[in-house]
Amino acid sequence: MKSLLVAVLALSCLYLYAEATVVKSCPSTKSLIPIEQNTIDISNCVKGPCKLKRKTKVAINQKFTPTEDIKSLTTTVFAQVLSLPLPFIGVDGTSACDFIFAEDGETKLGCPLKAGVPVVYRREFPVLEIYPKMSLVVHWELQSRGSKSITCFEVPAKIV
Repeated sequence: MKSLLVAVLALSCLYLYAEATVVKSCPSTKSLIPIEQNTIDISNCVKGPCKLKRKTKVAINQKFTPTEDIKSLTTTVFAQVLSLPLPFIGVDGTSACDFIFAEDGETKLGCPLKAGVPVVYRREFPVLEIYPKMSLVVHWELQSRGSKSITCFEVPAKIV
């Protein structure tokens, strides 16, 4: 009886861990890899608006399979506030290559990415105390050289 209870609890935890966050594709960007071919998990958020608590870190795990070889990746992240893009300090404009892992999520791969080889982009970002408490839309995009969009998603959020 105890082993059955342990198995049910383990499967329940696995289900909760495997549940992806509901995100939308970027309306103004046509990405190489459509959002439907990504699995995105934002810590403590299954469905928006995601609550981003100040003075904490938020983790993003994004699984995708490149459809072509990619030499390098840059992260573009901003909050859409009253139609103005406000960049996330310390994340926007940085290389994404240091945050690319093999499908197991543990083995560091970096760049270049090979077509047909699944990868995990794993990144944490701070929610700074200086950020005002407000509702916003987070735009998260990975771009290759020449600003070509590889993946892009948006999710409603609230800084609390």
